[in-house]
Amino acid sequence: MVPAARTALDGATDILGYDTYVKMAGPLRADQRVHGTDNREEMQRARHAFETGERGTLRGDGVVGRSGSVSRWRRRCSRRWSRRITRTGAAVELTILPGVSAAMATAAQAGAPLGHDFCMLSLSDNLKPWAIIEKRLRHAAEADLVMAFYNPISRARPWQLDKALNIVREYRAAQTQVVLGRDIGRPGGTLRTFTLGELRSSDVDMRTMVIVGSSMTRRFGDAAGGGEWVYTPRWYE
Repeated sequence: MVPAARTALDGATDILGYDTYVKMAGPLRADQRVHGTDNREEMQRARHAFETGERGTLRGDGVVGRSGSVSRWRRRCSRRWSRRITRTGAAVELTILPGVSAAMATAAQAGAPLGHDFCMLSLSDNLKPWAIIEKRLRHAAEADLVMAFYNPISRARPWQLDKALNIVREYRAAQTQVVLGRDIGRPGGTLRTFTLGELRSSDVDMRTMVIVGSSMTRRFGDAAGGGEWVYTPRWYE
């Protein structure tokens, strides 16, 4: 979490978000109103955020949420909302703050697996058809892009990671390097490296970032530091 986001959270009167992520963003003050909701309620949450801000209960950068959903809601309601517009006398202003993605945090601990061209893909089909995910997987694998998988597996979707890995294996060799980062940046975070041939879906859960290397991604041991590093060069050898 970048300092600007921490400052915004500390200064907010109301905090809206996916319940699990809100808890991870703590500690929060006892006087802050927390509106934790299900992960599938993004648009409802965006609307709630604007309505809360309209009532004047948010201060400064007090609205913290998924910027895509918030931006989409603002666009859909452009006749009602604008950059600074009032309906009840309270101005609502949108501020979007950057965060450190799980892919970037995992890559930094592993070395530089995202050192060349890469893409980020969510394997969740809650908001898009699985056919679209398969199509993107095939194109990214064929293009030899490093791939970072979000939402790789869950109790409701136990089969999708295996399906995705089987697609990738049609285009990548078994020795392709894979990095797994679980809870990176949080207490108890772990980093592991596998080859694509070794990787099994049982090695992954919903809190794991999966980075699948390109044909050029390499792993090497550091004799001085006693660890391993994974990197993708910016050139083809």
